[in-house]
Amino acid sequence: MSELLLGLRLLLGSGRGNRIRFLLMAGGSAVGVCCLAMVLAIPGILAAQDGRKAARESECRRDESRVCVGAGKAPLELELTDPYGSRPMTRIFHAPGATTVHPAPGLSAMPAPGEVFVSPRLHEELKKEPGLIQLVPGRERGIIGAQGLAHPDELYAYIGVSRDKLKNGEPVTSYGWRFTNDETVEPSTLDIVRFTLAGVVLLPLTVYLSVCARLSASARIRRLAALRLLGLSKKGVQRVNAAETVAAALLGAVLGLSIYAVANQLISRIGLPGFRWYPSDGALSLSTVLVCLVGCPALAWVAGVVGARKAAANPLAVRRSAMEEPPAKWGLLPLLPGLGIVTGYCVAGATGHAPRDTSLSSILMPLAVTLVGIGLVLSLPVLSRTLARILARASRSLSLGLAMRRNEVEPGGALRVATGLVLLIYAGSLVQGVLIELDQVSKNTAPVQTYELPLDSVSRKRQQEFEKVSGVQGHVVEASTWTDLNADTTEEAVSVVIATCAQLHGVAPMVKGCVNGRPMRLVAPKQVYNEASRPGEIYPLHLRDQVNRRRVFKVTVPKDAVRYQDSAAISIVESGAVLLPPSSLPAGFRPEKSTLVLLSSSDPATVRAVLDDFGAVDPTARVETPGVVVSALQQIAVVRTILAMGMVLGLIIGVAAYLVAATDRAIERRPQVTALSLLGARPRTLRAVQVTQVVLPLAAGLVLAVMAGKAAESSYLVTGGGAIFWDGDGVPLLLACALGAVVIAGLGSLPLIGRRIDPELIRRD
Repeated sequence: MSELLLGLRLLLGSGRGNRIRFLLMAGGSAVGVCCLAMVLAIPGILAAQDGRKAARESECRRDESRVCVGAGKAPLELELTDPYGSRPMTRIFHAPGATTVHPAPGLSAMPAPGEVFVSPRLHEELKKEPGLIQLVPGRERGIIGAQGLAHPDELYAYIGVSRDKLKNGEPVTSYGWRFTNDETVEPSTLDIVRFTLAGVVLLPLTVYLSVCARLSASARIRRLAALRLLGLSKKGVQRVNAAETVAAALLGAVLGLSIYAVANQLISRIGLPGFRWYPSDGALSLSTVLVCLVGCPALAWVAGVVGARKAAANPLAVRRSAMEEPPAKWGLLPLLPGLGIVTGYCVAGATGHAPRDTSLSSILMPLAVTLVGIGLVLSLPVLSRTLARILARASRSLSLGLAMRRNEVEPGGALRVATGLVLLIYAGSLVQGVLIELDQVSKNTAPVQTYELPLDSVSRKRQQEFEKVSGVQGHVVEASTWTDLNADTTEEAVSVVIATCAQLHGVAPMVKGCVNGRPMRLVAPKQVYNEASRPGEIYPLHLRDQVNRRRVFKVTVPKDAVRYQDSAAISIVESGAVLLPPSSLPAGFRPEKSTLVLLSSSDPATVRAVLDDFGAVDPTARVETPGVVVSALQQIAVVRTILAMGMVLGLIIGVAAYLVAATDRAIERRPQVTALSLLGARPRTLRAVQVTQVVLPLAAGLVLAVMAGKAAESSYLVTGGGAIFWDGDGVPLLLACALGAVVIAGLGSLPLIGRRIDPELIRRD
């Protein structure tokens, strides 16, 4: 305890310069802890959103035979989710029953027929888009509270309807599940996000906090050596140094948590693109506070103990400024196996033997990325010293020679200055790989959009209204011949398309051989033909009219064929289907379990307008949109925003680490710079030396980071199962970022050499 008190007394009584350095250490730790708190808060935000989703899930109490108790008297609900641009809009149609249920979370009461409750964001959209009222029919009774919404931007509505209008509703007796099937981010994707954030933020953050804990290390180590020579024990010297670093880290942790609390209130209200949350979701949890208040000082303690080890072991060498020992070659040990694994996956992808979702890859890939990241950090001193020795021997330039000799005798300086920016470039390449994989999932290349509408509960009049909606380019009715599902053997069936030749032209750009009024076979050369569609075969097609009268229509597969080509990557009509003219069916009848397939442009504005008009025809109609999974699009938007936020935090940490380390290193070198000035070195030469000292090891580290990062990115894409393995488009961006980092580092080194010579800096030497 006495050594800790001595460290605090030295901190408070060792001059204004040392107190300023202490405040800088605390400020740097505050920035790092704030970034750490933001990363740790993301899982809590997502968990809070999923918890509110689970709380509003409707439930029906069931008996031992899994039959809903009181289903005949319970209210009915129908949930529909439609794409509103790239966001999902959820509508809950509620029909009251003989029994009542407790209102859903966020509601004071369930809506009566003709009433609606909407979310605040949907309330604003209804004012901006008058056509949206067609999807949310009724008088607005109130706003859904925050307890019933996942996030402030959610488009959600409870719509009251009469019981006779809700044919496909499910009985409801209560609300609330233990989990939700509609997670904000799927667990597998969340694992990828966590791993990426660890590489982008946490690894550079660890280095940054270590740099902050070792500010003014040279001056402090000389002071500690003096204490050791005065009789203080080795452990005592380490405790004295750790006391100062722990005090700065603890103060910085408290400041960082306070900064995060303010930032959470501001950012949650402003919102990020595609990702918003309530301020309470991002509130600091007890685990986050403990990690920051205990983990940051613990890291500072370790850094303080390690930093004082040399002064405690050999104080005379420290006081006499003895030459440092060269860095050990074991720093290359993590880099070699990491690059070996990464290279192996790249070779496997290039030779066409890419692994697909194997358990071994799920272990090796994160291990390789981590080993390469750690190896980049530990190998920088070795590479810097090797490069410095080679250039110092080969160069005849005074500036380059002085710079390289300094890097040769002090290779650890490269680690402190360049590590943050090197890790930033390396992590940026990994983020590119994750975004490429997400882009492959979400990219929509089809020129058209299809809509599938089951006709079981749609009248013929409504069907005609759907077909006439503005923006619909074509439509056909699809069905399948009847098969006995209880038969012992699998029965064959063929698809039936009920359309005229003009309607077929509306959904297929190329149609050859179609004759109006004649049944024909549909053949698509680029699709797999249905072998059951053999000319002359007869299949039963069950029909039904509006009063539920049934008939069986015999479908004979015709010999005449119509050749067509789909208008999109998705198949609209099956090859081998039988084309039946509408006039061939009995009047008033249509196939059972038939589907109305409509076609429009894939332009997002057109899709939104068509869906709005569908809602005007029948807001309870269940319209499916193949190729547009709005929940997946929203999830990808959230992941993109989180990764972008991680990159911004990584950029802040990387730049801050460089500024702190470069400035501190320049201040430590002032005695050497002053000595060179007194010996006659010109300021221009000293500036060139300072820039070269920083730029060359940084450039070498960045080149290694770009190469290792691209290899790690490619190996990640190889193991991800996508179609893209090599991202050539991302190389110029990484090189531009690396070049920008070098330029900024060089420019930042210029003002650190002053014009005034202060002999007091070398008076003691």
